[in-house]
Amino acid sequence: MIRIAVLASGSGSNTQRLIEHFAQHAQARVVLVGCDQPQAGVLQRAWDLGVPSYLFNGVQLRDGTVQRELLGQRIDLVVLAGFLRLIPADLVKAFPQRIINIHPALLPKFGGKGMFGSHVHEAVIAAKEKESGITIHYVNEHYDEGEHLFQATCPVHAGDTPEALAARIHALEHAHYPQVVEQLVLANGL
Repeated sequence: MIRIAVLASGSGSNTQRLIEHFAQHAQARVVLVGCDQPQAGVLQRAWDLGVPSYLFNGVQLRDGTVQRELLGQRIDLVVLAGFLRLIPADLVKAFPQRIINIHPALLPKFGGKGMFGSHVHEAVIAAKEKESGITIHYVNEHYDEGEHLFQATCPVHAGDTPEALAARIHALEHAHYPQVVEQLVLANGL
């Protein structure tokens, strides 16, 4: 069975969708939720769904502690779901083409350091874009620059607020992220 770890920093709605999607899956399962924010809602969601959590800080991410934990847990695939820290190059090398991320915009636009959550939606609206969406991509050692696996779009309406756009983006994330992760697992047999 493919062992999936999800790294998250926030409320955890995408993490919950992933855990639920793979709960009865014959070939893959979310076996660990890693988090760098002790008060993040994702920790309660993982607890409620019976998935062990691993709490760490930025130093532990950079000094190899997180990498050793993931390797020790025999993780095959690392899925970022609202994880806001840059993944260190050593961790990327330890999991080549086995770390993926979801970004709440159509990369390469509106990506990079500081482009997360409402910051992205505010920038999309300020740029008067006609559409936005999600990008699911491999992770490399730079923010939001890895090879794209999937994109889905939604309209940006005149008079949109960041919150209204975020709701449409979340709907895309919840609909597509578990399926894209599953397709990756099945296609590559990781």
